[in-house]
Amino acid sequence: MTTKELLYVDDALSHAQLLASQFDNAAARLQDNALRTQVQQMAQRHRQVYRKFYELV
Repeated sequence: MTTKELLYVDDALSHAQLLASQFDNAAARLQDNALRTQVQQMAQRHRQVYRKFYELV
C-alpha cells in the first residue's frame, strides 16, 4: 500500500471508531428500548467496519 492509501485507511479507522463511540454514547442516554437496540446495532456495525479496515493493514 502506498503512503496515501495508508492515510486513507487511517482516516477511515478514525471515523469508524468515532461513530461507534458516538452511537454507544447516544444509546446509553436513550430510554426507549427499541430505539436503544437499533442505535446499539449501528454502533456494532461501525465496530465491524473498523475491524475490516484494520485487517487491511
